[in-house]
Amino acid sequence: MGAGTVMAVTALVSGCVPASGEPEAAETARTGDVSAAFAGQTVDWSTCYDDTQVDELVEWGSEAAWVEALECGTISVPVDYDRPEGETLDLAVVRAPAQGPAEERVGSLVVNPGGPGVTGLDMLDYPSFSDEVRASFDLVSFDPRGVGESSGFACGNWNAMVEARQGFADTDPGDLTDADLQPLEEAARAYARDCVDGVGEEFLANIGTVYVVRDLDVLRDALGDDQLSYVGYSYGTYIGALYAEMYPENARALVLDGAVETDRPNVEVAYDQAMGFQGTWELFAEDCATTREGCPFSGADDADEVMADLMAALDQDPPDVQGVTVDGATLVSMISMELYYEESWPYLGELVVALASGDAAATGEYLDLLYENTYGLHGDEEEEPVETKPGEEELDYEVALTAINCADRNDPTDIAAYRDAADRAVGESPLFGADLVWDQLPCAYWPDTEVAPTAFTAPDAPPVVVIGTVGDPATPYAWAEELAGQLETATLVTYEGAGHTLYGNDKSACVDDPVDAYLLTGQAPGGDVSCPSAV
Repeated sequence: MGAGTVMAVTALVSGCVPASGEPEAAETARTGDVSAAFAGQTVDWSTCYDDTQVDELVEWGSEAAWVEALECGTISVPVDYDRPEGETLDLAVVRAPAQGPAEERVGSLVVNPGGPGVTGLDMLDYPSFSDEVRASFDLVSFDPRGVGESSGFACGNWNAMVEARQGFADTDPGDLTDADLQPLEEAARAYARDCVDGVGEEFLANIGTVYVVRDLDVLRDALGDDQLSYVGYSYGTYIGALYAEMYPENARALVLDGAVETDRPNVEVAYDQAMGFQGTWELFAEDCATTREGCPFSGADDADEVMADLMAALDQDPPDVQGVTVDGATLVSMISMELYYEESWPYLGELVVALASGDAAATGEYLDLLYENTYGLHGDEEEEPVETKPGEEELDYEVALTAINCADRNDPTDIAAYRDAADRAVGESPLFGADLVWDQLPCAYWPDTEVAPTAFTAPDAPPVVVIGTVGDPATPYAWAEELAGQLETATLVTYEGAGHTLYGNDKSACVDDPVDAYLLTGQAPGGDVSCPSAV
């Protein structure tokens, strides 16, 4: 991805209809915690989609009545909360009004899809959650600062870093010299420098999760809720956990599904993720070996070696799939995204069988399905889909992910630390390890930011529910255990299957039912909950 045009931090990209005015007087604030100059706002809701866009979303699988009811607006927040009189930006917000009687309405339920860098505006385009939750809550989502229509921006040349890595792709990271790494170091420095030049140090310094949490409390106030009900997925769990620490008296119920690590540098987090992908890959390999006739794996022990051979064979004559040349590295990248979905494993197994048997027709069929599922059907959790939905701008999510991650954590500035982590990751996960680590290198050269606190325990928060999936590739289950142990009021709900996040998608009643009850009543399960795989 190349450099793009940077959006001014005070601008709002139009898509949903912007509608909020200037903040009202501070005395209208519903609590004393909202920044005084931005308390008491109201959102002037307007219809999100026109008739043509509604029809297109219905073709994508949504429901006309649901989409027609969606409402959009904005709230105003300061770029720097220490200087509320300075520059401001508008945060884009979307709402699906509660479907039940007004007297049964509990309040708003704010939902964040994760990322960081993933837009929340299209999260409500399709009905989700149970009938009871949809009847009792206005479902609300938003684009966090620096994302999508909330002053989303693009900068840097990510392809330059990818190309620099290609120069040593066949070398063990531990054997790389400083001279070998110089092109990558220069590309990462240039990436960080271009972002500073484009959007400015002040904005980059104020894009981290500490500021997102402050924005969330302004949003809670603008929605008219004395206390926040919230569901955060993946990176969204970081937002929710930090909200419990910073605004415990303003929290009502917080569901944190697919917990992220909150304490360590990005380079160490990336190593953990490599281990998460490896663990899920091994679960898949065991499933393939036991359920697929002709699977070339005997189990987890030989899956890496066998897959490396299949990748090498694919490199000899890579097929074209929907205009994309699928070599071995591209295949593994696509498979890594499908590991997010336990339901994908049967056809992934058939693809591996076809590759191993040399069946070109079956290989082409399953590669086409893999491509369609990865980029078309349910999209990419971390990067933009190949196709965009009606009304959706093509925005650069990778830069927001990098900017927010770099803002949140203290990262090493010596490239040797990244080389060592990449070496450890490749040793444990040869298919997935190194690139996850090298992606963090721009953080070594990022400007100073207000780093999020670490080791927080939120002792004064109400009960919090953390959900963890044993076979989660992107947010390893150990992180859910860690966060549930860290937050003093947390209860852990464990799903014994695989995949990345699951609450509200009607996959496991064992998970959904107690979490629904918690959101509706504020009463958490009486103890930790363990749920079997539903697949």
